[in-house]
Amino acid sequence: MNVVIVESAAKAKTINKYLGPGYKVIASYGHVRDLPAKNGSVEPDNDFAMHWDVDGKSQKIMREIAEAVKKADKLILATDPDREGEAISWHILQILNDKKALKKGVEVERVAFNAITKQSILAAMKEPREIDQPLVSAYLARRALDYLVGFTLSPVLWRKLPGARSAGRVQSVALRLVCDREAEIEAFRTDEYWTIEALLATAKNEDVKARLVAIGGTALKKLDIKDEASATAIKAAIEGQDFRVASVEKKAAKRNPYPPFTTSTLQMDASRKLGFSAKQTMQIAQRLYEGVDIGGETVGLITYMRTDGVQIVAEAVGHIRDVISAEFGKRYTPFAREYKTKAKNAQEAHEAIRPTDPRRTPDIVRKHLDRDQAALYDLIWKRAIASQMAPADLEQTVAEIEVKGADGKAYGLRANGSVLMFDGFLKVYEEGRDDRVRYIEKGKDDPEGEEDNRRLPPLTAGDHLKDKEVSADQHFTQPPPRFSEATLVKRMEELGIGRPSTYASTMAVLVDRDYVRIEKKRLVPEDKGRLVIAFLESFFKRYVEYDFTADLEEKLDLISNNELAYKDVLRDFWRDFTGAVGEIKDLRVGDVLEALNEILGPHVFPDRGDGTDPRQCPKCGVGRLSLKISGKYGAFIGCGNYPECNFTRQLTQSDNGDAALDGKILGYTDDGVAVSLRTGRFGPYVQLGEADGDEKPKRSSIPKGIDAATLDFEKALQLLSLPREVGLHPETATPITAGLGRYGPFILHDGTYANLDNIEEVFSIGLNRAVTLLAEKRAGGGKSRFQRNAPKVLKDLGEHPSEGGKVQVLEGRYGPYVTHNKVNATVPKSKDATALTMDDAVTLLAERVANGGGKKSKKAKAAPKPKAAKATAAKSSKSTSSTSSSAPKKSAKPATTPAAKKATPAPASAKKLAKAKV
Repeated sequence: MNVVIVESAAKAKTINKYLGPGYKVIASYGHVRDLPAKNGSVEPDNDFAMHWDVDGKSQKIMREIAEAVKKADKLILATDPDREGEAISWHILQILNDKKALKKGVEVERVAFNAITKQSILAAMKEPREIDQPLVSAYLARRALDYLVGFTLSPVLWRKLPGARSAGRVQSVALRLVCDREAEIEAFRTDEYWTIEALLATAKNEDVKARLVAIGGTALKKLDIKDEASATAIKAAIEGQDFRVASVEKKAAKRNPYPPFTTSTLQMDASRKLGFSAKQTMQIAQRLYEGVDIGGETVGLITYMRTDGVQIVAEAVGHIRDVISAEFGKRYTPFAREYKTKAKNAQEAHEAIRPTDPRRTPDIVRKHLDRDQAALYDLIWKRAIASQMAPADLEQTVAEIEVKGADGKAYGLRANGSVLMFDGFLKVYEEGRDDRVRYIEKGKDDPEGEEDNRRLPPLTAGDHLKDKEVSADQHFTQPPPRFSEATLVKRMEELGIGRPSTYASTMAVLVDRDYVRIEKKRLVPEDKGRLVIAFLESFFKRYVEYDFTADLEEKLDLISNNELAYKDVLRDFWRDFTGAVGEIKDLRVGDVLEALNEILGPHVFPDRGDGTDPRQCPKCGVGRLSLKISGKYGAFIGCGNYPECNFTRQLTQSDNGDAALDGKILGYTDDGVAVSLRTGRFGPYVQLGEADGDEKPKRSSIPKGIDAATLDFEKALQLLSLPREVGLHPETATPITAGLGRYGPFILHDGTYANLDNIEEVFSIGLNRAVTLLAEKRAGGGKSRFQRNAPKVLKDLGEHPSEGGKVQVLEGRYGPYVTHNKVNATVPKSKDATALTMDDAVTLLAERVANGGGKKSKKAKAAPKPKAAKATAAKSSKSTSSTSSSAPKKSAKPATTPAAKKATPAPASAKKLAKAKV
């Protein structure tokens, strides 16, 4: 019996079918061990010794592998064909050797395949090799670097910048790209400019559109016509004059096809064309790679999806060319094309992403795939096919037109046209473009190039044209656009930052850490992210520079090629890095904040436009505003004259100038109490009166959807009136109340909540609609104070592959989660819950169990006898590792007794709860 180790259960099942009864294929479910998240996992003072930890799930898997290997004749390590896959094979072999599970004489082979097809698998089995040690060394170096940066920088952040969560070798540089772009946008100053266009007519009354490009023989620059007066004067000078064609130039042009997809280009185009996130794209591609059921057989549809190579093997190129000839004809099938990557530090170790069999067209496989899988396969198939097709042929025409103005000046206009003569590869595929990318690449901010796609009528030098209309159009320069996931990946690849296997996870970390949010598919840095980058740029600038990170990636590639020793790289890095950390060891938090005040000044203290100091406190007029840090609430702006002045506001002011509104009196009640608009660290709010001793005045937050700058007295009174009584329920004669809560507007009756559609409805909802909403809520299982409705099933993944029992993705109160056998694991914000696979779910559940998650059985809840608990605690303290030092405390914790339950305070009434939410 031969034992084969792969990474996923789906892959194991397919490969077992291909290899037959003489093989047993076992899934490792990804990495089987990792550096534990604690100090000492990497020891720089001990020649960078690394201490690995096998979690609970992996221990079970390794026991299964060890038992199988004891009876095996051969161990075949068939993990993924990249640096991470090589590392997994190395880890498995190390663990088996440590366990002495490999009996004498058992052969160990490493095989790698680029596609899950029978032909690829059998071919790989005939070409075994040893584990690539230089590739493993590169993995060890990368893992050690990531650990050393994270576990050295993160504690510094926690101490000097409370509220910050983490820093990382690649994630911090990616975050800097996003923050730098935001700073560019904020610093951008719009310029006005004008363009002159003329709609002209030939002798046959055919239209020609031309743009003014020269005055008096001098070429116009983009911003030369600065105002309406200048534009109007030019327009008046050329209207009604004689326009003459000075020259016509025609030239042939070719547009070549794009190379097949790499990881980054697939993520980019899937984002542009399909709206997929990088993470979602990789999840769907993984499923297509591992295989789908087609006619009772599991078939891998695409090659390995983590690659920066653009080349395709000759055999596959031949198959693609055959499909092109059959589908489109010989004219579309020129010579075979070879591609080479232009990306910095590309490894080109693997093929580009392509269909395993190009004869499986999107139409053939569509019925076997879900919608997202079909869309991504269609994209991959078309790009691969188009990469071997003929170029598109175009005819480009440029007509130069002269006119003598009424002011005596010579004016030059230009008309451009382009005609597609032969579509070539465009018959199949055209790459998506990001918003305004074309204009940014050309250094332009307006769509001047749109005229390139027009067809011009026949023109000859000397032809006279008549003007139908002359227009002067106003434009404004635009700031560079924010990064989308696609454009950020593209920029990272250009700079040589990160690798195909890390792009998606880097994006996910930035979102999960609340450093970046995604708005309209654009990456917007959160204030927390900008603080972290400002801190790192102030005190660790070298380590967030683009060339430094790219240089490290280059060194990792040299290690992979056996041209550099990985410990030499670690030693060089650690020597300089520890020096930088040591330099700020004694730095006070106040010094850090002052440095951040300077860097973030334009962002957090914008110019007021009246010449006053933007850092002057708007409340007391004496103190200076400064960044303040709270471990509980994070960063905010406060007055330096505290405690005499207690002015605070959020880190960034809204466009409405919330700080300037602070203290504004909106009006007075009938009994003379002032209603004022205030600004706090959590945003604007309205307040009734002032504090009277220990009694706080009534306040109400201004919810999203209401503009603080335009809030009037009447609306403020409505907000302060919440929660309001809608009326008495006709069945119970108990009140229904409407209010604002953490999750928006709601109505409440006898412990049952029903959400309202918008903020205005909380003021206007009547009794009839309220009763209807509550009835619908209860009919659908609406919850009371003591009862929660059953969660919605988002996806049923089937039986757990190793433990049995149903695995489901459910919609919870705080977001989607995976559940199995009373263990619940939250689905990260960066993952699409509906796209989760069984492998994803098993990994999340295992991580949850490893972190102490999972509900205890009733037996475990029973109170242990004091002596037994004490004995157990003593025994545990001797037998467990340092990571389990808290176990005795848990064992000795007294159980909840009936008396204790009786002493527990009862929950607040529904009415009080509604008030508390305001």
